[in-house]
Amino acid sequence: MCAFVKDDVKLGVIGCGKMASAILGGIASHKFISSEDICVYDINIEHSGALCREYGFREAYSIQELMEYCDVILLAVKPFIVGEVLSEMKDFYNNHLILSILAGVKIQKYLKYIKNAKIIRIMPNTPALVQEGMSAVCANNNVDNDEVDFAFDLMSNCGKVIKTTEDKIDIITALSGSGPAFYFKIIELMANSATKLGLDKNEALLLSNQTALGSAKMIFENDFEIEQLIKNVTTPGGCTEVGNNVLNSSDMADILDKTIKDTMQKAIELG
Repeated sequence: MCAFVKDDVKLGVIGCGKMASAILGGIASHKFISSEDICVYDINIEHSGALCREYGFREAYSIQELMEYCDVILLAVKPFIVGEVLSEMKDFYNNHLILSILAGVKIQKYLKYIKNAKIIRIMPNTPALVQEGMSAVCANNNVDNDEVDFAFDLMSNCGKVIKTTEDKIDIITALSGSGPAFYFKIIELMANSATKLGLDKNEALLLSNQTALGSAKMIFENDFEIEQLIKNVTTPGGCTEVGNNVLNSSDMADILDKTIKDTMQKAIELG
């Protein structure tokens, strides 16, 4: 844990949707920050109240109250209302470190509202809900190394993290931010194929899902040597080779290229 965390940081969270709740759940379960040092605000007090009851957080009833109490702000609102939120935040900004998990919203946009703000963009994904998330963090020049390390350590409570630069964030949004939905679809389609051939639907989903989980773990344990892993499963003239030939002769690579490219383009447009 970096030195920044040890200096009784008070974390404020604006927006208490599913992603923020997942991050806060990871922080609370690992005791990364004491619950009494976390303050949450949401325009829907049912959302903020539920988190406070579950984890013992402090509840704020305005952005002003939250910012006067906290020195680090996790911004987790919908991207289309960020201007409205920043307009209110700027009146109470006092060298806060702002962590943003908003897809597509560039650092420059924050600086239009809060000049010289310290901004770290974070691109998380929904597997943070089960502490198997993948996050990427990037910062503007106003942020020091300890503060970047703090953001990195904070997101490590929800899974794996990389440090990156903002010019790569939109690509990362497409690959890992939106990626869970694409993997869900592939897992479902493979299970559907087996169901058409006679397997029970739930049984097919279990087989497909566990196979995906185990395959991903094997990639980690074999230093990302994916081609070798494919060879290890494939017997010449056997069943897997037939399936590989179908995939290799299909337009699957083109479809996935377009999926990632179009998703990235949408993230760019959001900014």
